[in-house]
Amino acid sequence: MIQILVTGGTFDKEYNELDGSLYFKETHLQEMLEKGRSRLDLQIETLFMKDSLEFTENERAKIQQACAKASSDRILITHGTDTMTQTAEYLANQISAKTIVLTGAMIPYKFGSSDGMFNLGSALAFVQILPPGVYISMNGKIFEAGNVRKNLSKGEFEAI
Repeated sequence: MIQILVTGGTFDKEYNELDGSLYFKETHLQEMLEKGRSRLDLQIETLFMKDSLEFTENERAKIQQACAKASSDRILITHGTDTMTQTAEYLANQISAKTIVLTGAMIPYKFGSSDGMFNLGSALAFVQILPPGVYISMNGKIFEAGNVRKNLSKGEFEAI
């Protein structure tokens, strides 16, 4: 079984057509899994729905606690890309006996041209085969926590 923890991020943002803002309503994860015809044994828990730029140490601690208490040793976390590397490092310093993969999207799923579906599928594959540790999965690539950064000029994650 794979535990999925939802924390928000661009993955789950909605577009307000009236004022052009992005906001959170509910996670799109179940819809994405259905469209992707996932047949995996998954347990999904929404911890909160926030932009990762608004995360505090309390939110990171809540993610860590959810990982620690999870009955599964395979955990996928949907997360905003802006502070994903910080959360991955935080978790890597706290948890060592589980395989934890963080993923997200640069473009909201509801926009239709999102990278979210591909990232979710890749992350689900990686979380099943990687040894214990904390990783980031974006654009078909896998990175170890502490050895990755978001390259803002390229709009992608890269190894340090």
